[in-house]
Amino acid sequence: MNRVGSRISLLSVVLLRINHNSLVVNRCHVVEQSLVSDGFNLFNPLKYETFLAPPNFGLSVRPFSTSSSTRSLGESTDAPAHEALSDEDDGDGDEEDDYDDGHGKNKNKNGTDCSKLHLRDDDLAPDVKTILDIMHEMGSGPSDIKQKLEHCSVALSQELVGEVLSKTRNDWEAAFTFFLWAGKQPGYTHSVREYHSMISILGKMRKFDTAWTLIEEMRGGRTGPSLITPQTLLIMIRRYCAIHDVARAINTFYAYKRFNFQIGLEEFQSLLSALCRYKNVQDAENLLFCNKNVFPLDIKSFNIILNGWCNLIVSTSHAERIWKEMSKRGIKHDVVSYGSIISCYSKSSTLYKVLRMFDDMKKRKITPDRKVYNAVIHALAKGRLVKEAVNLIRKMEDNNIIPDVVTYNSLIRPLCKARKVDEAKQFFDEMLKRSLCPTIQTFHAFFRMLRTKEEVFELLDKMRELGCCPTNETYIMLIRKFCRWRQLDDVFKIWDAMKEDGIGHDRSSYIVLIHGLFLNGKLEDAFRYYAEMQEKGFLPEPKTEEILQAWVSGKQSTEDQVTDVEPNGLENDSFKNKVKDIPSKFDREKNFLRQPETRRVIRERGFSLWD
Repeated sequence: MNRVGSRISLLSVVLLRINHNSLVVNRCHVVEQSLVSDGFNLFNPLKYETFLAPPNFGLSVRPFSTSSSTRSLGESTDAPAHEALSDEDDGDGDEEDDYDDGHGKNKNKNGTDCSKLHLRDDDLAPDVKTILDIMHEMGSGPSDIKQKLEHCSVALSQELVGEVLSKTRNDWEAAFTFFLWAGKQPGYTHSVREYHSMISILGKMRKFDTAWTLIEEMRGGRTGPSLITPQTLLIMIRRYCAIHDVARAINTFYAYKRFNFQIGLEEFQSLLSALCRYKNVQDAENLLFCNKNVFPLDIKSFNIILNGWCNLIVSTSHAERIWKEMSKRGIKHDVVSYGSIISCYSKSSTLYKVLRMFDDMKKRKITPDRKVYNAVIHALAKGRLVKEAVNLIRKMEDNNIIPDVVTYNSLIRPLCKARKVDEAKQFFDEMLKRSLCPTIQTFHAFFRMLRTKEEVFELLDKMRELGCCPTNETYIMLIRKFCRWRQLDDVFKIWDAMKEDGIGHDRSSYIVLIHGLFLNGKLEDAFRYYAEMQEKGFLPEPKTEEILQAWVSGKQSTEDQVTDVEPNGLENDSFKNKVKDIPSKFDREKNFLRQPETRRVIRERGFSLWD
């Protein structure tokens, strides 16, 4: 087990139920594999048949990975493609989570959460609009889009291609058609950024074979230098982790050596972070302990696992177990460790443990950072100790730690949940006075407590005015809210606004809309959007598919019965008059409620009683 030769050994543990090429093991089953596994050789193209991309794309290459069969998982891997280069890839954020720990998505340099693109050059805006209009035209397939792009007079640049890809990140076919067309235009070549954006989009839609072909294209071969970086493979690792395909995530990690990249502790910790980011924390923990002889256990590796249990899974029992394991192995807890476990206790509403750990920090002379203060402030506000939370903000400032927007969100969100609107607005105004720009989490807290459509659209306008653009999560929340209120006109208004704001309809938005229409009795509309969702290549939620397929089957059987009955003489009016509809239970109850009251009421000793 301790052999570390020219080929680094890696011990990988994979959970049960991996659908495709599965490795069936339990938690204690350790599988020793070399850097490039012989049992699962992704990177030997000679062992595969030639892979044909969709015929409209005109691409024929050998694959480097088989697409995993993950239909049954029902997981969304939606992600902003233009953030593929950043260290903060998309996660499955829980919008009901009270505490914003500062790991928000889609934040610009000023801390503003905004997915809407700010073009660097105003001259790009018309060209981007021209291309998007072509790609969003109803009924246009890949071949139609390609033909129209050939006749548009647009000057391509890397900035323009990047903006278009980020705008079409939820429509992989349109994005890929544009990407291939742009790569063939004279005077233009894709940079690493554009390749990463496209790979991220393909991975999000589980088109892994096609993503690997782009990675092979990035190698350059004999024509030029390789554009592949460790970040390229890390994008694929994250995409596999997002659909919980741990086996392929680990095998992609093995491929670092194949691409002449060194595998060190930092790369291993990136793998652990990717696994934890998408809630594969148990796999990450097993991987950490199984490879302790290859990658020594240190504080950062433990903090990654601890943060996964604390902030992604929010399991106090697992968090406390890792906390004790760190002490047992002689690894001293630092401010990051305390920040994670205090955040966990804060989210799980155990205020006394938050305060106990906060005091323990001070006893050990570990100076709290902003994240620790924010977690304690949130716990106090959640426990309705607002005055104490405000005092702690003052203490932060005394210690030269300036409150940020997350600090105020930690106050505003619990107050909104407790419906203390006036207090929440006071802190919102104080935040603006400090020149702090509200984030999407700030506005989501206020959106959740609104009760009229006028308030919703007023806040939506205020949000745009302050430079915080709505995201997919914002629109999904509003669609769900208007569906509950049975205001379907506003549902479609919000749906159209998504496209106007340059936010494509993703899988989650389709599922929420279809469910809302179905529950409101708009079955025809629900089925129409279900068909549109399938045309875009989004995997339907199993429950949604089951409900709509049952409705379609019932509708077809009803139509067949009507077709069979008509030739048998029901057109005869005399016979029709003899046939009476049998009222349902609901109709009988409704008719009963409409009947006048016939029972007598008598009065005795000042009381009214039924006779």
